This record gives sequence, C-alpha cells and structure tokens, in this order.
Amino acid sequence: MTLVLSCLLVLPWLASASLGAADFSSAARAYRRQLGEKVMPYWYDTAVDWRRGGYVLSDDAAKPASPAREKQIVTQARMVWGFAHAHRKGYRSDTRDYLKAAGHGYRFLIERFLDREHGGYYWKTDLDGKPVNDRKYLYGESFVVYALVEYARASGDPGALRHALDLFRTIQRHCHDATHGGWGEHYERDWRFIARQDDRIEVEVAGLKSANAHLHWMEALAELCEATRDDDVRRALAEALRLNATHFYPPEAGKACFHRNPDWSFVADPRSAGLSYGHNVEFAWLMIRAEEVLERERSWPHFDAILEHALEHGYDHVRGGLYNRGVGDQPAHDTDKVWWSQSEMMAALTDGLRHASNPDYAAALERLVGFLDTHQIRPEDGIWLETVSAEGKPKSTAKAHNWKANYHDVRALVKFIEAFERPAP
Repeated sequence: MTLVLSCLLVLPWLASASLGAADFSSAARAYRRQLGEKVMPYWYDTAVDWRRGGYVLSDDAAKPASPAREKQIVTQARMVWGFAHAHRKGYRSDTRDYLKAAGHGYRFLIERFLDREHGGYYWKTDLDGKPVNDRKYLYGESFVVYALVEYARASGDPGALRHALDLFRTIQRHCHDATHGGWGEHYERDWRFIARQDDRIEVEVAGLKSANAHLHWMEALAELCEATRDDDVRRALAEALRLNATHFYPPEAGKACFHRNPDWSFVADPRSAGLSYGHNVEFAWLMIRAEEVLERERSWPHFDAILEHALEHGYDHVRGGLYNRGVGDQPAHDTDKVWWSQSEMMAALTDGLRHASNPDYAAALERLVGFLDTHQIRPEDGIWLETVSAEGKPKSTAKAHNWKANYHDVRALVKFIEAFERPAP
C-alpha cells in the first residue's frame, strides 16, 4: 500500500494538510536571520581554538559541559566544512570572518592530522594536535575529503583540492575491496586492516562494511567528482552509489540495514538489526545529488519509496519530527528525535518538494518546522538540542561536542532557505 493511499485510509487529515509557499517563505526568511545572526556567530565565538589550532567543542544548554580533552577528525573536518559553506553561501559578518575560521581549521588538519609518512589523517589528537589515536577510519577520512573540497570552493585554494585528491587515491590504494567491491573501514596507521573490534574503535564495527561509512564516502565522492571531474573519482562514486542503493538503502526501505559482511552477505548479529530513519532519508537526497553529479537520470521513485517508508513508519504526524530507529516495516521502536535526523528529514523533504508538489511532504515539513521551533531549536542562539523525546521533552541538552558540530543542521537550513525564501510582501 502506498503512503498516499494509506494516508487516505488511516490518516485523512494528513492528505489535506499543506503549507503554502508564502508560509514556507516566511519560515525561510526567519531561518536566514537565525543562521546569520545567531547560529554562525555562536560557532565562531565558542568553538574556534585560535591559540592551539582547530576547534574545541564542549557546550551544554542545561549544565556545565565536561571539558574537551581531545580533537577528533570528524569534528575538525565538519567545522571546516561548516564555516566554508557559510562563507560560500554568503553568510558574512563585519566582526566574524567565517572563511578565516575555515582556513584556521584547514591548516590544523594539514599540519596536525595529516600523516605525511603513510598518508591519510589520524583519528584523534590531544588539544595541542599531538596524535593520541593514529588509526585511519574510512568514516573520518570521508569527512576530510568533504571538508577539503568545500574549503577549496570557498577559498579558491588549489592546494586544498590537491590534498583531497591525494587522500582519495590513498583510500583507493589501501581500502578498496577489489574482490567484492566497496571499501574496508578500519586501519592501523600504516594501513594494516583491523578485523577485530576493540575499545579504540569509536565508529562502526571492525571487519564489517557499514551503511554509515559507505554513505558518507559516497557523499564526499560526489563533491570531489564535481570539483575535479577526475575519471577515477567518477568510477568510485558510481560504485559507491550502486552499492549503497543495492545493499544498504534499497527501494524496499524496510530492508535497509546497518552492516554487511565483506562479501555483502547478511549479518546475523542482532546488534546489526534494524534501520535508522535519519540515515535512510539522508541517503535518499544524497543519492539524487550523486546522480546529478554523474549526469544520470534521477531515481525519484527510489527517493519517494524511502521517504514514504519513513513517513509511514517513522514519523510523528501529530507533533512533527522523525523518530530515531525501527525494524523493517514495523512502527518505530525508538521514538527519540535526534537533531541530525531532523536535519536530514528537513533536507530530504525540501529536495522532494523542489522536485514536485507533494501534499504529504509539505504537511510533514510543516509539522517538522513547527516541532523544531517549539521544542528543539533554542531561541537564544538558534542551536539545536541534541535529543528530545517524542513529546519534545529534552533528553540530551548538549549543544556542541565531538559528534555535534555545525554540519547537519546548518546544511539543512541552507537548503531550506535556498528552496523557499522569497522577498517579504
């Protein structure tokens, strides 16, 4: 049963609910002001470590945050991307130079995280930039490529793009699985493969291929491909798109999964069971982006199938907001609303509505915006609380830490603003 039909049978109010273009435009104008006057100034004023380099993220809306003791590659790369993206999209300030903030982080990556002997970027350093975990994880390396490309676009620095291509070639040389396709994910500093899980691995599971890392590698490859038009990058992007769409995020969205064995066979471990609605919808719009870069016909039926599944099984149609996790085609079992999942739902619904009018998407976006503005976005500074309950009660009031930077929400807001902003009447 399609979502439209099920809404007519089960949720008749949803099919008739819609948000007019003027209302979207008003919300977009409000988000532009919020992004320019509160969100980006917050990140500039609180996160840039002008003395030691890079960024330090440690802040909570309700209690003193634990002092940061280290700098992680994902955080550093995402902050470079966020500041570069804001500058490139025209968010400027007389007192805050976002391109300067991006360049500050870019230099820290090159000077402190780049392994000039073996290639690749370390997972983690101390606050001064001394490596404390010199391993190389595909998830982290993906965000470095993503950040380097955006910084090159914002600054015009060709060196940043060369570093991105160098890292791509290093990943292809050491991580690409020539037998089964795809990429390995966890490596020692000298690129020896790590097949057994240990407590130094902070993302995904050693020995398996993850939807998470392959999604973000595809995300990075799309931007590198557009920026360089390199044939090897194009082939890698096409491979990543095919594997993600086949094994991790298929059109039968209830069959999405977190992990596969190296040969793409099913992982029986119950810890790998289930799906993330946030990752599903994030893949949907990143798939369209990859196809755009590859100059292919867009897979809108696949996109719609994923969005319809999320709306049918993982969305709160009363209050608004995307739930966290579920299993197959059953109702969500984890109904928390995490900031990054809301961001990716906003991005996906925005792209869906840019493509075609859809009353179900419009209704969902309306309720999402209402929920965020009421329960998750702080009016004082525009920062999104990490996690709230289905009802909107704060569960984690974290504003900034190593896993929460200016990436998901800033990107979603920019997409929303560009899609819907119109001059005030």
